Amino acid sequence: MISLIISESALELVPFELENHPSVVSHAKKLGKYPSDILLDNSWHFAAMKGLKDEIKRGRPDLVHFSILEATTIPLYLQNKLNLFVHTIDDKVIHFGKNVHLPKSYHRFEGVIEKLYQEKKIMSKNELLLDIKEQTFSELIDEINPSSVIGFSTEGEISSYQKIASKIPDNSCVVIGGFQKGHFSNSVQNEITNLYSVGNESLEGHVIVSRILYEYEKTIFM
Repeated sequence: MISLIISESALELVPFELENHPSVVSHAKKLGKYPSDILLDNSWHFAAMKGLKDEIKRGRPDLVHFSILEATTIPLYLQNKLNLFVHTIDDKVIHFGKNVHLPKSYHRFEGVIEKLYQEKKIMSKNELLLDIKEQTFSELIDEINPSSVIGFSTEGEISSYQKIASKIPDNSCVVIGGFQKGHFSNSVQNEITNLYSVGNESLEGHVIVSRILYEYEKTIFM
């Protein structure tokens, strides 16, 4: 069993300081919701986000959706050999139950996450599917207590997916950025024991997720 953390994910509700911006108010009105109850999305809120702290790492919930789909539709996850966590840019963590499948439609995914933020838990037939709580990255690592923490960044040691996968021990944790640009914060990078790069190009997180998990599957299934 290994764990995957999609870290510092661009998945958050509209922050308080942006709730009254015209672009946010207009978008929320179209959705029939309060500004505080919708996901921050730079497709709609680009003007509002100008000057926001860590602007380049925020407002892309669609990229997080892609990474979740890549991780939850593969044999590794379906056979309960992968634990999944989404750590957000504002230090919340979404914990996934066993065999949870989020909607492939982004709009339905958006609705599920907004509901999760409101209700804190999503249950089905008395089973916990998702829950969200205030938790820092380091607190999550302490909870998982992995044998090693393997991260991916263009600032890491150059290697290949195959070589990295062959070095992933049981009970380890793989960390992928859930943001479109930038690098891990110091608080995240300080918890990573092995930081790797798979090339000079900056690839989207879901690409890294799919390729490293496929290579890891080959080491245990083939």
